[in-house]
Amino acid sequence: MDQTIRFVKGADGVKLAYAKSGHGPVLVKSGTWLTHVEYDWESPVWRPWFGFLAANRCLIRYDPRGCGLSDWAVADFSFGKQVEDFERVVDAAGLEKFAVLGMSQGASIGVEYAARHPERVSHLVLYGGYALGWLRRGAESVRLGRSLVETIRIGWAQDTPAFRKLFASLFVPDASEEQAEWYGELMRRTTRPELAARLVEAFGEIDVTHRLAEVQCPTLVIHSRGDQRCPFEQGRMLAAGIPGARFVELESHNHILVEHEPAWARFKVAVSDFLGVPLAAAPGAADRAAAARLQELTVREREILALLATGQNNQAIAARLSLSEKTIRNHLTRIFEKLDVNSRAQAIVLARDHAVVPGVH
Repeated sequence: MDQTIRFVKGADGVKLAYAKSGHGPVLVKSGTWLTHVEYDWESPVWRPWFGFLAANRCLIRYDPRGCGLSDWAVADFSFGKQVEDFERVVDAAGLEKFAVLGMSQGASIGVEYAARHPERVSHLVLYGGYALGWLRRGAESVRLGRSLVETIRIGWAQDTPAFRKLFASLFVPDASEEQAEWYGELMRRTTRPELAARLVEAFGEIDVTHRLAEVQCPTLVIHSRGDQRCPFEQGRMLAAGIPGARFVELESHNHILVEHEPAWARFKVAVSDFLGVPLAAAPGAADRAAAARLQELTVREREILALLATGQNNQAIAARLSLSEKTIRNHLTRIFEKLDVNSRAQAIVLARDHAVVPGVH
């Protein structure tokens, strides 16, 4: 699935990058920390999310100020500016009425926007979110939050896999080794240590408790009982404060769900039912054409594509098949030509959509 990346300036001149993918009813994902609209598309952590969210929908997401392809030279990370940035993105995209997905601190942005603009939000989905930032949840939360900020400032710049692995374990403790490594690499590409620390400090100040009762649109709140980053009671607070909100509990320890866990399947069903968009559409002409192109691949090419779809790099694929990396590169060039794709990410999405798996020809 292709995506288009565009840019818009915030009210204070900060450049914001936003991406559009898929077709159908519009779903806007509010900004969350540690995103990169280009790099995320290839991540084994985020790829299943975007594949699901953009299936039968038009998904719009953006990099918040200080992250990814948006400007990093930023003076103001306040919650007010984050909400203004959301407003700028949806206006630049020419949207009138749309559904909103708010994850983590993005849930607070979603709540604030829905309260300000009730006529524009059709549905509100809040996952792993909170109404109160960590500075407002009591002494233990403040202690842990300040420790995290200092750890980021000190450890982020260190080229040590141990730190990245530790940090990934806070967000996706049940991730596979490959998923954890990708999430660790995300830190290196997304922003700088000082900016990351300032963003976390800004999140601590959030308080939208007074806005909850003002949300008028249908709302679905989903929260993992064992969420290691955002307490379960924060999800309950959102659901209890928003009139008529539906609350779905998930059995997971991950703040970001990964595709191999049962909670991910339940999340997809809950969101699809709530938004009224089916999980999967009947195969259309594009799907049939893609399936036909896959049939043109040789057994070896399908084998390489299958390994590529698991997130393995050229070196790992070469080692697995006892081939040279140059041979793998040559195979990939021919695979891309046959599939009519321009990138690894596009090839991976096509392979996953059509269940191309290792050992199955």
